[in-house]
Parts: sequence; C-alpha cells; structure tokens
Amino acid sequence: MAEITRDVLIVGAGAAGLTAANDLRKAGLSVAVLEARDRVGGRLWTDVIDGAMLEIGGQWVSPDQDALKDTIEELGLETYSRYREGDSVYVGPDGQTHRFTGEMFPVSAETEAVIAEITERLDAMVAEIDPDRPWEHAKAKEWDSVTWDAWLRAQTDDDEAVRNLAFATGSAMLTKPTHSFSLLQSLLMAASAGSYSNLVDADFILDKRVVGGLQKVPLLLAERLGDDVLLNQPVRSLEWSADGVTATTDDTTVRARFAILAHAPILYSRIAFVPPLPRRQHQMHQHISMGFVIKVHAVYDRPFWREQGLSGTAFSPYELAHEAYDNTNHGDERGTLVGFVSDQNADDLFTLSAEERRERILESLSHYYGDEAKNPVVYYESDWGTEEWTRGAYAASFDMGGLHRYGADLRSAVGPIHFACSDMAGAGYQHVDGAIRMGHLVASTIVEAARAAGDTAEVDG
Repeated sequence: MAEITRDVLIVGAGAAGLTAANDLRKAGLSVAVLEARDRVGGRLWTDVIDGAMLEIGGQWVSPDQDALKDTIEELGLETYSRYREGDSVYVGPDGQTHRFTGEMFPVSAETEAVIAEITERLDAMVAEIDPDRPWEHAKAKEWDSVTWDAWLRAQTDDDEAVRNLAFATGSAMLTKPTHSFSLLQSLLMAASAGSYSNLVDADFILDKRVVGGLQKVPLLLAERLGDDVLLNQPVRSLEWSADGVTATTDDTTVRARFAILAHAPILYSRIAFVPPLPRRQHQMHQHISMGFVIKVHAVYDRPFWREQGLSGTAFSPYELAHEAYDNTNHGDERGTLVGFVSDQNADDLFTLSAEERRERILESLSHYYGDEAKNPVVYYESDWGTEEWTRGAYAASFDMGGLHRYGADLRSAVGPIHFACSDMAGAGYQHVDGAIRMGHLVASTIVEAARAAGDTAEVDG
C-alpha cells in the first residue's frame, strides 16, 4: 500500500478538482488528486469513435462563461463558432416541418404572444434570483412547492406554448420531466445563465466550441500537476477529524489536512466516511438526483443539410429528439449532427434493442433534415447513465422542495472536508464554467483556512 502525505487531497479530476488543485499549488500548498476513472475530465470526454472525433460530454462555451473563457485563454486554446447560417427547423403538434429564422418558433400569433408574455414574466422573476442563494428569495418556499409544469399550466391553457417554454429548463437542461422539479429549480437554472431569455437563445448558450474538444481544458490542467494526479483510484473510505483526513483506495493511502470532494453529489455515498457525515448531509443527499439525456452523434460524408439552406438547428417538444444542431468539427469535411433525447423518452428508448433505438432516433432526426439523416457513416450514443462514476447527465438537481430546504448546506464544509462541482454552482450551474468557478472558490477558502491555522509561512499569497 503506497502512502502519500499532502496539504490537500482532491477527489475527482474534472474541471472543478483540477482548477482547485492548480490554484492550491500556486498558493504554495501540496496536492494529490485521486481519480476513479482511467482518464481525467469527468463529464468532459473527447474520443475517436469509428474514425470520428466526438465530444461525448460537455462541449459548448457561451459569452457569459467568463471563468471558462479565461481558462481557455490562459491555456492557449482556440475556439470556433457553431455553424448557424441558414434556416432553423421546428416540428409542430401536427407533425409538419416549418423553417424559420430568429429566436421565436413559427407558431401561431396567439401562441407567440403567450410565449413572449410569459418569457417576459420569467425574466423579471429570474432577475430577482441570486443564483448563489436562490433559497433566500422571499418566495423561495412557495416557488419550490409548485412544479415547473404546474406553474406554466396555471399561466395559460395554450399547450404548445407550455411545451415550448417548459423544455428549455426541462428536457434541454435539467433533463428531468417537468412535473418532477420545482419552479424555483427552473428559475435557478435560468438565473445561472443570466436570464430565461439567454437560456432559450441557442445562439447564446451554444455559442462556441474548443478546437480539439473541451476535454483539452482538464487535460492541460492535469498536465501541469504531473504525478500528483493519480488515475484508477476510487476512494473507498475517508477518515476525518479536526486534524485532517485519510483517504484509502485499493492500493494507496493519502493523508492531508484538507479534502475536496470534486465530483457529483450523487457519488458521495460511494465513499465510507469515518465517522459518518452529519445528519444534515445524510438527509440532503437523498434529495439530489441526476437527470438523464442521450447525446446522439450522427456523422455524414458531408453536411448535406447546408445544401438545403439549413443551419442544422432544430427544435420540437413533440419529437423524440427534442433539439439538434450542426456539430461539425473544426476543419472537417464531413458533417456531424448532434441530437438529444431526454428524461422519460430516454428511459423508454433503453427498453429497446440498440438497433431499434438507432432507428427511432434517426427517424426523428429525419423529420428535421429529410431522409438522408437516416444514413450516417458513424453513429454513437453518449450514455452517461451507464458510467459508474457519473450515473446520469447532465448534472444533479434537487427534487421538489429540496432546493429551499437544503440548498444553503450544499457547499458547506464538514470539518476538513470541502465540496466543489458544477452541480452546486450559481453562475454556470451544471456547466463547465460553474465547475471552474467552484474550483476557484473552494481553493481560496482552503488557502484562507490554512492561513488562519497559522500556516502563513507555507502559503504564498
């Protein structure tokens, strides 16, 4: 059994953990990063499948994501804009395909007016929400006691308007059925992007990509840490006291003054804590769960939809694939579409054979792009639900009533144990930007704690 002693132990080599580790090293503290997987990046993963480079996990960068943009620039990475020239496509309740430009779907004038009015109301509500403290809003308990679906249906009986408003935070972001999470949780999701309008603007929220894939961010951050990043090291137990922590993997023991759990909250239960975590954490963690979405990659010999004057951007709350985009890689002559199948639809698809699932998904994509979409040269489904150290996608969120009840405790340290991941971010919630923000925050907290403990000689300001 190898033994390591460091100032700070970090569990999880995703964007949050690696950001924290680099900050701590810069401040003069020694670190060890333990990663359960055989790779770094967490929910960022770029791989080559049948000769095609695919971003299996997170990939987009939006204009408001300053923490991510600063990191990309500091690492010397290049970005490029998502292709968006031409018409977008919308499939309505009658199954008919409609081409359109601009942000508003091609719905009836009456439905458009309802969507615009409720969007304006939501933007006003979101403006009152502090994404770092949504539970402090005067109406937090009230808003956390009504489902997102129920609130929308109380505003209008226009079903098409409800479906289009609902899926922005439901199928598209939290990736849960809209009856399973609260209005407050939905408002937090929107507040994390600056407004509800930002969240529904694909040209804003899905603006740019990194050349070579977004996993380059954690790969380069890990490279700087060298041998202080240890792979294939799932932490089995974590002993803790006022004096520090001792983590045990299958073949390594790490002792440190502080620990950071930099992974999704739903994995805390995989670690045996000695002594157990406090009652509050035991209860809170039972009210957090992952969403689920299938990210579908379809690669073609060319981006044929562009020949039809289409941007590749497509939406429909009535389709199996509720949204899809041109995801062609930088400098690639081939064309790639990426589509998403969320929550209950995703569950249902996995009751089918792989062949049936592919057929159903490609049929849905063909409703946007025509029959040529049924014949990709490469087809792949990102299924994070089968990943042992992820167990869903995109991220974790509270169940009904959980956010106002427990949200304030989600980031709270337990003795020497600190927590950081995108699932507990304010700005950048559930995104890589939020993970980086949480990494910076937890590192600064530990540096201050080390100074307060009289370690100023060892900590470089």
